[in-house]
Amino acid sequence: MKRCGWVTKDPLYINYHDNEWGVPELRSQKLFELLCLEGQQAGLSWITILKKRESYRQLFHHFDPYQIEKFDDNCIQNFLSETSIVRHKGKIQAIINNAKCYIDMESNKENFSDFIWKFVHYKPIINNWTSDKEVPTETEVSKELSKSLKQRGFKFVGSIICYAFMQASGLVNDHITDCVCRKKKYSHTFNYTSFFIYIYKPII
Repeated sequence: MKRCGWVTKDPLYINYHDNEWGVPELRSQKLFELLCLEGQQAGLSWITILKKRESYRQLFHHFDPYQIEKFDDNCIQNFLSETSIVRHKGKIQAIINNAKCYIDMESNKENFSDFIWKFVHYKPIINNWTSDKEVPTETEVSKELSKSLKQRGFKFVGSIICYAFMQASGLVNDHITDCVCRKKKYSHTFNYTSFFIYIYKPII
């Protein structure tokens, strides 16, 4: 079975590629998690973050912004001694900062998922790369997403990070054309109606 060239033989990586990478994600909190984790990757490999993901989830309350917002300087110092995550003060502070930005958006009645998906007009961009060498590291759309996030105060959201986020969250389908997951995951048509029902359903 042929997969995208960036996948190693690591079972964790294979499972991530086959079952998560590029699958459209609509849930706001999961999108927030992906964005934060992509920011943690900066300067590192994704497999490094993937191996630490469960620790991040435990320490950061499964990326619940309302829990993360409560973290203070003592929490940050504790995280800096935690070997199960990347001990980078700026990156840790970015997660806390971004949680506050997320909450500010919700306070202004700006749904995070709606905000993210509008950059691709609520429909995944389907690319037709035949080789991993053709896949870009950033696009005009990722530049616009980065700019808008920065305007809202988000950190570690450069254009390249944003494009990796777009790939991971399914805003973009960058599986190469003969990858086994191309047909497995992306032969369906994105349902606009279901999307809007999901985004705007009443909170009970």
